[in-house]
Amino acid sequence: MRTPARDGRAGSRMRGVPVDSPLGDFLRARRAEIRPEEVGIRSLSVRRVQGLRRDEVAQLAGISTEYYLRLERGRGHHPSDQVLRALARALRLDAGGLEYMTRLVRIQSGSLRPTEPPELRDAIESNLASLMGQWTSTPAYFTDRNMRVVFRNDLAEAILPGSVSAGSNLVLKVFSRDWRSSDLDWEKSARRFVSALRFYGDPHDPMLQDIVGLLSMRVPEFRRLWAAHEAAPLSAGTLRLDVAGFGHVEFTQQCLSLTGDENHVLTVLHAEPGSTAADAVRMLRAAQPTSGSHSLADLQRTA
Repeated sequence: MRTPARDGRAGSRMRGVPVDSPLGDFLRARRAEIRPEEVGIRSLSVRRVQGLRRDEVAQLAGISTEYYLRLERGRGHHPSDQVLRALARALRLDAGGLEYMTRLVRIQSGSLRPTEPPELRDAIESNLASLMGQWTSTPAYFTDRNMRVVFRNDLAEAILPGSVSAGSNLVLKVFSRDWRSSDLDWEKSARRFVSALRFYGDPHDPMLQDIVGLLSMRVPEFRRLWAAHEAAPLSAGTLRLDVAGFGHVEFTQQCLSLTGDENHVLTVLHAEPGSTAADAVRMLRAAQPTSGSHSLADLQRTA
C-alpha cells in the first residue's frame, strides 16, 4: 500500500516538483507553519501563501532564492552542513528537526550506509531481548525505526494499553480504542509517536508507507498530525494512564537510542517509590510466577 500522505503531490507534479522529494515536502510543510511576524517580517499586502514564502526562507537563511527552490524541488542533493544549520534557524527547527532534515539529505543523495545485514540485526535484537527478560521489576520495551515493538518484558505488556506484544506497532496502538480510553494525555502521546515515526523512519520504506497509508485513510487525527511534518526522537517524559482497579498511575519514560540502521530505541518506565504506579508494578510482579496474568485489571480483581 502506498501512502497518500505525501501532501499536495498531485499539485506539485503539475508545478514540476519531483514526485519523490521527502526533503521538499518537509521544507514546504515547515515554512507553512511559521507566521511572518514570528520572524520579524511585516506584510504590507495580502499574502497568497500560508506561512513564509520561499524567498523569505532564503533571505532568513542567507542563501539565494534559486538555490532554496532547487532544494524544495529535490535538486540540491548535497547542501552543506552550514546551509542546513541556516535553514534550521530560518525554519525554527530544534535539534531533532535539524537531525531529521540532515538524514533526509543523506537519503536523497544516496549517501546513507547500506542496511545492516539481517543476521546482524537479529543478533542485536536477540541480545537486547535476553537482557530485558532479566528485568523483572521494571517495565521496558524496545522499538525499531517503524515504531514496531521488537521486544517487551511482561511488565510492559501488562501496563501499556491494548495488550502491546512483540510485533505490535505503537503508532497503530496509540490510535486504538483501548489506548485512547486509558491514556490521560492521549493527544500528547499520539503526537509523540507520530513525530517519532517520521523522525526514525525511511520515507522510501514500504513498511512505513503501509503504516502511514492505513492510518491516513482511517484516522483523521493521524492525517492532521502527519501533515504537520513534525519530526522528533523519543525522549524522556511522563506516561499517565487510567488503569482499572488502580486509577491514575504515572510513569517516567526514559529512552535510550541504540546504534544501528534500525534506529532501535529502548524505553524504560520508571515508577516513583511509594506511588500508585509502583504499587501496581509490585502487585503485578508478585502475581506473574503463579498466575501468569498480563492484565493489571485481572490482578486487581484477584488480589
